[in-house]
Amino acid sequence: MVIAIILGVCFGIVAHKAERSGVIWAFLTFLIYIATGILFYFVSNFLPSSISIDNVIVVAVIEVFIRVALSIFIAAGFLRGYFITILEALLCFRYLQHRRIVLLSMAAVALSCALLIATDSLFTGFINAVESSVSRHLGDIILEAPSGRTLTEYDTFIDSLCQTDTVKSATAVLSSQGLLLSAPGKVKTARIWGIELPRRLAVTPLHEALLFQKDKPAEQVGFAISDSPDAIGGIVGIGVLAQPDEITDAYDMDAVKGMLGQRMALTTGSMVQDRTNTDGSQPQFSRKVIKFNLADVAKTGVYEFDQSFVMLPIAELSKTLYPDKEPAANLIHIRLTAGADEEKAMAVVRGVWRSFAEDRFDWYGFVSITSAKQLNAQLIAEYRKQMTVLLFIFGLVSVGIILLVFCIFYLIVMTRRKDIGVLKSCGVSSGSVAGLFVLFGTVVGVVGAAAGVGLGWLIIDNINAIEQAIASVFGIKLWKASTYMFTQIPNTMHWGSVLWITAAGIIAAAVGSLIPAVAAARVKPVETLQYE
Repeated sequence: MVIAIILGVCFGIVAHKAERSGVIWAFLTFLIYIATGILFYFVSNFLPSSISIDNVIVVAVIEVFIRVALSIFIAAGFLRGYFITILEALLCFRYLQHRRIVLLSMAAVALSCALLIATDSLFTGFINAVESSVSRHLGDIILEAPSGRTLTEYDTFIDSLCQTDTVKSATAVLSSQGLLLSAPGKVKTARIWGIELPRRLAVTPLHEALLFQKDKPAEQVGFAISDSPDAIGGIVGIGVLAQPDEITDAYDMDAVKGMLGQRMALTTGSMVQDRTNTDGSQPQFSRKVIKFNLADVAKTGVYEFDQSFVMLPIAELSKTLYPDKEPAANLIHIRLTAGADEEKAMAVVRGVWRSFAEDRFDWYGFVSITSAKQLNAQLIAEYRKQMTVLLFIFGLVSVGIILLVFCIFYLIVMTRRKDIGVLKSCGVSSGSVAGLFVLFGTVVGVVGAAAGVGLGWLIIDNINAIEQAIASVFGIKLWKASTYMFTQIPNTMHWGSVLWITAAGIIAAAVGSLIPAVAAARVKPVETLQYE
């Protein structure tokens, strides 16, 4: 701000010496400097966040130098008459403001910008939702034992993890597969998790996904069944119990509520080694049946979790699968502290695991320790490629803005030759006339791009309501959780893409006005007005 004031005062003095209004030109220079600051603010969002302090100082010095140079150049250009004057701009808009056909150009820019912004934001939102869903429901880091192996004494390991500065909380999981009999004749495959409910609520947002216990304090949430205190309780994904409506994609909540407390049977099993065999034979699969009562229903909004998961107390599941062992797990889900570096945290987890498991398990070196981002890294990369291709195709379609602006502005030049002749006869130079049309094309781009940003924001913010209205009116369900993984369309505006899309729209409109601007500059007043 201080630099802007000093620069404005200095240029005001120069303008006063040139017999111009020093106050006006000082204010103009001040505004230009502030405007370039806003531009650099947006550009700085694309700089890496890990930039060093020395580089920050260098970037700041370069920014000030460029802003001062741009401010002096632009203000001097106006002062010396290299650019159009205010009078010339007023004359231009006086002659052109009533041309309603220009609104068509603005509409084209607006629709193209809105299309690209909506596409980029929705696709980016979907990608971010895929990335965050894994982290939200599995934790930031997942430790998995080798196939067929389980780890015991996991409480000691989790306590050691939580004593570090990088781990906020962790929970053990015993994972298996099975078949769920929820009602007579209703059997469905299920992924079975034995969980520690208190720790699970600290690592994941399971609490807010529960239909019947979400309003209880976390310490009161449990597997207990009020009518059967001795029964085993279980939490089942809503999609395991019911199927969504084909049109609305909504579940029959009354039917789901009617299942609360209902007795269900889960068929699963584990590989068991017969201790009487000493000939080295392979372990045999032992079938197990667990009967439990429905304690709650989980609706996470993520199709994979809602359609397949059944959660039981880890102690009960472990007792059923491995009756000769103390409580066991094969997964550890870990939540990091806010701002923790993922790579450093994984190194800490590896170190704690080595110290814990080296003397307990001979297979400790074969565990998998991965981050939630790494689990879906390949899938996310493919999604980003698809988004790039889609934006490229829509970008090619939007190039039609240039042709449309060219046609409309060329039509204006051909139909307003007399007005252009009047402007030139009043002393407006050919370069200024060309500049007027380029300026007008730029204004069309600015107004259209601004309208496109607003339209894109409205579409994205109300995309779920729009999709539901289409389903209600036409009976067509455009977004199904079974296809797109989530029950709701991600509707977050991706402001990082707004800047370059807006700039592209403005540049396209300006480029489209170049040839008409040259045609306008070549208009000869004598030939145009000789019969007037």
